[in-house]
Amino acid sequence: MQYVNTWRAVVAATGRADRGAAEDGVRLAYRAAGLTEPERIIWADSPRAAVEVVEKLTEAGRSVREEVRTRPWAEERRRVYDELGPAGWSALWSATGAQLWETTAALAERIRAGVVSELATRPEDESGIRLVLLDAVLGQHDAAWLAAFDGRGDRLTGLAEVARNAGWWWPYEHAVVIVERPEALHRDEAGRLDRGDGPALAYPDGFALYAWRGMPVPAEFLDGLASLTPDRIRAEENAELRRVMLEYYGYDRYLTESGAEPVHRDETGILWRIAMAGDEDVVMVEVVNSTPEPDGTHRTYWLRVPPRTRTAKEGVAWTFGLDGEAYAPVRQT
Repeated sequence: MQYVNTWRAVVAATGRADRGAAEDGVRLAYRAAGLTEPERIIWADSPRAAVEVVEKLTEAGRSVREEVRTRPWAEERRRVYDELGPAGWSALWSATGAQLWETTAALAERIRAGVVSELATRPEDESGIRLVLLDAVLGQHDAAWLAAFDGRGDRLTGLAEVARNAGWWWPYEHAVVIVERPEALHRDEAGRLDRGDGPALAYPDGFALYAWRGMPVPAEFLDGLASLTPDRIRAEENAELRRVMLEYYGYDRYLTESGAEPVHRDETGILWRIAMAGDEDVVMVEVVNSTPEPDGTHRTYWLRVPPRTRTAKEGVAWTFGLDGEAYAPVRQT
């Protein structure tokens, strides 16, 4: 677990790279791969800027990503797998890399998509940019698989040193391009990019990604969240953006201010339905906690339930993984 926490911090690290340590790591990775150290190391302020630098590189030689990153990783994986056996390897991965893999891979893919979106001004440019991105070693965003090998030998020490001290990097025979770490990173409890008042991920040169609970949104969209009204929410034609608006505004507030009427009441609560043009209905159950707060009041909760829900009891039952007939609590808490 200590390795997982250490590498989780690497993924989340922001601020200026330790350029000296990162460059030492690059040289060590080249030597470990049996390669001559690169003649030039060029720094870029974001993955977008790095792609532009790579596209203009001259006399850099071919990509050596296979020798520097892919082959050492594969050989170390085979070594540890043979040492631990199938069950041991599975247990190791579950306790280390698997803890970081999903959110880190999603973050890397969002960065790739952002780079392509900004640089591919014509459809025919996209494939070339994606090919350049395939040559990248992901630095701090390679943390998931590096966590699995931490403390198990020094074959990957160079790669780990770059990851601890910098962002993505592109290794070529005679030159390397390395990216600074982000200036800012904002994520929700699930590890998804998330910020309602600015970029969720930002690099020193202005390259940034905007997102609300993992969903990409335009920068200008966030500017309007503070002045939302029910009418503005209903007028939004993009169903996904409308969901973001509702989450930000609050379903209970929207119901109250839009004059919605309940569609069903029973002993478990009140069922509300919000019709959404071009999208599935938003259905909520309003329930009151039977356990009083310290001041004697009873807190109201709003539970999002499937659109097919027809009764409040059915909706509450669904939150417990039951059907309406099976839900019969002896005592509500």
